[in-house]
Amino acid sequence: MENEMLFSDLGISAEILQAVEEMGYTQPSPIQAQSIPTMLEGRDVIGQAQTGTGKTASFGIPIVDMVDASSKAPQALILCPTRELAVQVEGEITKLCKYKKGIFSTAIYGGESIDRQIRSLKKGVQIVVGTPGRIMDHMKRGTLKLDTVRTIVLDEADEMLDMGFREDIEKVLSEMPEERQTIFFSATMAKPIMDLTKKYQNNPEIVKITKKELTVENISQVYYEVKPSLKMELITRLINIHAFKLGVVFCNTKRAADEVTEGLIARGISAEALHGDLSQAQRDKVMNKFRKGHCTALVATDVAARGIDVDNVEVVFNYDLPLDEEYYVHRIGRTGRAGKSGQAISFITGRKDIFRLKDLERYIKVSLTKMTPPSVTEMLEQKKEQLVRDVTTQLSKDEDNQIFESAIGQMLAEGLSMDQVALGLAKLQIGNSMEELSDMNFELNLSKERGGERGDRGARGGRDKFERGGRRGAGRERSGGDRPARRGGPREKGSRDADMARLFLNLGKKDRIRPNDIVGAIAGEAGISGREIGGIDIYDNFSFVDVPSKDANHVISVMKKNTIKGKSVNMELSKG
Repeated sequence: MENEMLFSDLGISAEILQAVEEMGYTQPSPIQAQSIPTMLEGRDVIGQAQTGTGKTASFGIPIVDMVDASSKAPQALILCPTRELAVQVEGEITKLCKYKKGIFSTAIYGGESIDRQIRSLKKGVQIVVGTPGRIMDHMKRGTLKLDTVRTIVLDEADEMLDMGFREDIEKVLSEMPEERQTIFFSATMAKPIMDLTKKYQNNPEIVKITKKELTVENISQVYYEVKPSLKMELITRLINIHAFKLGVVFCNTKRAADEVTEGLIARGISAEALHGDLSQAQRDKVMNKFRKGHCTALVATDVAARGIDVDNVEVVFNYDLPLDEEYYVHRIGRTGRAGKSGQAISFITGRKDIFRLKDLERYIKVSLTKMTPPSVTEMLEQKKEQLVRDVTTQLSKDEDNQIFESAIGQMLAEGLSMDQVALGLAKLQIGNSMEELSDMNFELNLSKERGGERGDRGARGGRDKFERGGRRGAGRERSGGDRPARRGGPREKGSRDADMARLFLNLGKKDRIRPNDIVGAIAGEAGISGREIGGIDIYDNFSFVDVPSKDANHVISVMKKNTIKGKSVNMELSKG
């Protein structure tokens, strides 16, 4: 019955219905169908939803419909973790307001002139969208007063806590009237989130999208097994053979994002990196190029990619398999939007990734299809077909061909036939590709079947130096212990800040914890800012975290009484 529901069944105004229709929405998504009526009743809501589920309209539609256009004072506040998400949300609000006369919104965030934002607020706006830090700046200046705000939304609440905004969020909430509507939208419902909801919400309605709805049918989800040294070769082949025009490549670290970007550019693929080390001006420049289609690949980390909303992304590459299943859902939600089809391609490296893939498939309730890498022959065939299309397109153009006809005439005068001229030009175009492909024709030898490969040891003798090198590398990795999941950059021995203390904790990868879980728990329970927490290394059975030396004993004491992801935690000063 849910699939038959229409927006007109949700009790929203005719003006909103007209705007929604223009935006291309036909039926409400599950999160919209459940959230909109509840918010219109004035109730608090906890919404658990991933990127791409239509959550912005879930709170945007009722907010716009409930605003009193006769008052120019702020009536709704939407907090977002990043500038990009704030701009995106405010853009959606503006579209929804199209036929609701006298309703205005604005986005306020760091990295932009505060004077422009002050002028916008002074003109009178009912809906304010912003990042916690800049919202706090305006509150301190007195340019934003919250005494008239009746609804507050925390969008991507888990991400805001991970980024250390808990103190700012609590300060904003404490400045608001007690009689208000408080809405939380979050991809996860970890303990720090639930603690906030208990403290600041009143009998909230919980709206949760079930796991079977986390991934959509119009996204093809496949994977390739590949050694680390050959990932760049494989992604280059895939981009070329499929002629992808716009894709997002996800990496787990900023360093990897930079390296992949450089590798793609070196292979003739236009690429841009997007991660936390870029200034706001650099981020804006990168995103503008990507939206306009001036670069083929946007290579991003998970946090930096929050809030990216580009409808025509054809493919998402998981260059590194994400450390958490929920990140996978966020990632692939960048493609297959607005009813279009999309592809999600994951690279699997080593035995651990295979186990993580199985966990991922159980989580999303979808089996990813194993693929065989494209061969050189397939790539040359694709080059040939592309040449035919390009020539046909060129000949269809109505333009001055005199210079080209003159060149052909010169070749004919040299005694060449027209067939020979055409053959020579085709060789120039495809022949270069043959040389390039031959030069990089490594045996990707991504196993035909894992079980078969293990059983056929005699076949290994004919495999090339890249596989032998890969096995040696794997041996070193095993002997040296697991490579940890990290928060922050690589740490050299002795380079840790003297004002930081290193704590050992008895939880690790086997407990399915990630750096953000540790930051959120310490920040939430010990009352220190997430920004003060340093590097985190997560191994299979234990982890390390750096905290300010002055807070170390307090953190140890507090965390003994608490849990991380429901598991009791024991922390102590590292003896190493």
